[in-house]
Amino acid sequence: MAYPTTFRYTKEHEWVQIDGKRARLGITDHAQAELGDVVFVELPSVGTVVKKGGHLGTVESVKAVSDVFAPLSGKVVEINSALESSPETVNQSPHADGWIVVLELSDPSEANDLLDAAAYQALVA
Repeated sequence: MAYPTTFRYTKEHEWVQIDGKRARLGITDHAQAELGDVVFVELPSVGTVVKKGGHLGTVESVKAVSDVFAPLSGKVVEINSALESSPETVNQSPHADGWIVVLELSDPSEANDLLDAAAYQALVA
């Protein structure tokens, strides 16, 4: 799997696509492959404020339930409500249609601590 070079990544297998003070995020292709068939995604409410490293939701598969952690601090301004009826989208398109939330960032400089695509690929190799 080629990981988008415009994204940043966490060691906990979340991806972040930053656009100004907003960041769209989800779980990586590696994470969805390890989980197997996703059957449920617990989404936070719009307006939820999260701190970097804090709990953002869960992804449940036929094999396990996995926490999703906030890679950056901010407020949830958008959720991917399509995942409520089609959680398998996380498996089919983890880096595009399978996004989970959009955060309005409270401290964009936190992104400096995230991995680039090459570092993430080395981590999961």
